[in-house]
Amino acid sequence: MGFKGENMASDIGRLLMWVGGAIFVIGLGLAIAGRLPWFGHLPGDVSIERQNFRLYAPFGTMIILSILLTLVLNIISRLLR
Repeated sequence: MGFKGENMASDIGRLLMWVGGAIFVIGLGLAIAGRLPWFGHLPGDVSIERQNFRLYAPFGTMIILSILLTLVLNIISRLLR
């Protein structure tokens, strides 16, 4: 019989790889998003600027990202079944 800690260490290692991959993908997405001129300037994005106050609420961009991520994650989920 093997040592029970080996399985736990393997699980933690896999978890750290998934978290690292997710951080990489998010960082890559943010780097690419900065180069898209329309990203954050869609209809529905609210921008209010006053003398000592600035509010930016990208509602339109959040809706589009939510729809795209839902589609991508559903496709991945179906492929992994």
